[in-house]
Amino acid sequence: MFKRLAKAALAACVILPSIAAAGDLDKMTPEQLLPLAQKEGSVTIFSLSSRIAKIEKAFEETYPGVDLIGVDMSSTKQIARLEAEQQAGIHAVDVLYIADTPVVFTKLLQAKRVSNYVPPRVTGEIDDRYKVPLLAQRLSTKVLMYNEAAFSNGSPINNLWQLTDPEWRGRVLMVDPSQRGELLDLLTEIALHSDEMSKAYQAHFGKEIEVDPDVQGAGEQFIKDLFANDLILVPNSDVLNKSIGDINAKEPPVGFGTYSDRRDNKKEGWALQVANKVEPANGILFPAILTIADKAPHPAAARLLIDFMFGDDTPSGGPGFEPFNVPGDYATRKTIAGHPDSVKLEDLQAWTIDPQKTAAARGRIADLIITLQ
Repeated sequence: MFKRLAKAALAACVILPSIAAAGDLDKMTPEQLLPLAQKEGSVTIFSLSSRIAKIEKAFEETYPGVDLIGVDMSSTKQIARLEAEQQAGIHAVDVLYIADTPVVFTKLLQAKRVSNYVPPRVTGEIDDRYKVPLLAQRLSTKVLMYNEAAFSNGSPINNLWQLTDPEWRGRVLMVDPSQRGELLDLLTEIALHSDEMSKAYQAHFGKEIEVDPDVQGAGEQFIKDLFANDLILVPNSDVLNKSIGDINAKEPPVGFGTYSDRRDNKKEGWALQVANKVEPANGILFPAILTIADKAPHPAAARLLIDFMFGDDTPSGGPGFEPFNVPGDYATRKTIAGHPDSVKLEDLQAWTIDPQKTAAARGRIADLIITLQ
């Protein structure tokens, strides 16, 4: 489908002025957007994933004349940079590919620093919950990971409370949640599921939980106990993955990481695997969203890029989605088949975050973490 657009653009150029005047960009097809995007010449995206480099190559091959500038940047840094630039009257970025949705909703969407756009081509293939208030391209994870070479019989953890046992003291890793919002969301979600954490406590220890007076509920007690058991905070996912996944390690730690990082096992010499059968859950699923920055300098190219990143009509999604069609990533577009080596979405024992509920609760958890570090 995408290859036909280059030819369509030549014909469309003849009627470019009428298309630009008559149509709302949000309603335009890729064929209509392309000549406008070529006139704009480029599009800039901040991306939570380094895989944007593969998208850059595929997009420019599909749409010659539109230069894609991809900047690999964490969600936390994206939010800070967009706020700072817009407050200074600078509008340099077009598209954000970003997680940390509780903050995006409160700091960016409500402040009208970004706007939602759903490509007409795929709107009927995405559930409403993934289209509003912002468009989710896929679901990503922060879940418990272990080394399947060292633990050949399966995950050594089947209950989150095991992570607070003396056996795992100093052997549980997490990227610092003060630096990566997705990890703060994970801890917040644990706190929000206090009843389930209480039941899991009783299943593991054989008695009812007693919650300390300085915390609220079993979820917060778990967070407190986890830090007290010498939780190791690392600076980034590369350090975490190498520490957990080193295929030659004898007694490796476990930790909360990104399921889809398994895609690099062979290249990096890792043996990362998801610990799926964990009570009451192994972590969280959260949306990776695509949104347009306010006063985007290349509005047509921005929409064309978002449309492209939802893939073509093949089961894998083609060049626009294939970099994300890996074990542990889950497309929101229903026509894209899940990766055969991935745990099926309905079987993944993870909580799906509600960004609004998480946003309301995460301030308290952030404060709690400060007291525990």
